[in-house]
Amino acid sequence: MLGHITGYWVSQMIFVVAKLGIADVLAKGPKTPAAIAEQVGAHAPFVHRLLRTLASVGVFAETPNGRFRLTPTAATLRSGVPGSLRDFALMIIDDYNWAGWGALFHGVQTGGVAFDHVHGQRFFDYLVGHPDKEKLFAASMASISGAENGAVARAYDFSRFGRLVDVGGAHGHLLATILRRHRKGRGVLYDQPQVVAGATASGFLAGLEDRVEVTGGDFFASVPLGADGYMMKYIVHDWDDDRCVRLLGLCRDAMAPGGRVLVVENVVEPGNRPGWSKLLDINMLALLTGKERTKTEFRDLFARAGLRLRRVVPTASPISILEATAA
Repeated sequence: MLGHITGYWVSQMIFVVAKLGIADVLAKGPKTPAAIAEQVGAHAPFVHRLLRTLASVGVFAETPNGRFRLTPTAATLRSGVPGSLRDFALMIIDDYNWAGWGALFHGVQTGGVAFDHVHGQRFFDYLVGHPDKEKLFAASMASISGAENGAVARAYDFSRFGRLVDVGGAHGHLLATILRRHRKGRGVLYDQPQVVAGATASGFLAGLEDRVEVTGGDFFASVPLGADGYMMKYIVHDWDDDRCVRLLGLCRDAMAPGGRVLVVENVVEPGNRPGWSKLLDINMLALLTGKERTKTEFRDLFARAGLRLRRVVPTASPISILEATAA
């Protein structure tokens, strides 16, 4: 129980080492706390205490001669490498999210959104007003999606789509992964104008410019017309049922005959087994109006939007692909 109670201590320590870039400093080999502190601009005795504690929970390891080295877990905090979670750590433990979680009691007691209570505005409106946070948010989504996107591209036969719209696709990491695997397909990257404006600079679409149309817009108002596939990854879980029904209905109305709507999300499993989806669900509760859903809840959501859930395709990651057609 003490471990559960003090769990936020570990997350804050991880945020600090991610912010300082300590994993990058240790990429070439073990170093003393003094050497690390000098390189990152920190206080050496405190760096030692921080790393000693993180080493006790498997993040970093101390050598017999008092140096610290990377462990496989710590290596995920390196920047610019496959499997990096550094940007996700910097976003999810950042002050604005931290404050939202701090008001979780208010949310559970009242049924309101803790984030809105603290900040006086909704999560995505806050990001629009803080471009630096929005940029990191987009990077964090790419960070956590690194391994997932390859698993999604391998799990489903995307070759059936001549034109695939990635609704809320941010900078296009998933769409690019799919198009590189299925070389005859074409794609549309669709998200808010200020979000897709960063797609080119992200580099995800490099070499795919002649196969990808980048379009900005409000996906609650309209989506690009006439495609045979509409894909949403980590979009539906952000919103309440009514907003999701509107979005899914727009996709149903826009798609070509015989088209598919693909929702790429975690599916909450029944029973007491631990699961990332159950933890993520509380993050949605604290920060947004959305939720993680069970298979039954997804089926009901699709039905309200005039869609029929055909199948749930598992991937070699925690997320699944829910495939729906017009009812």
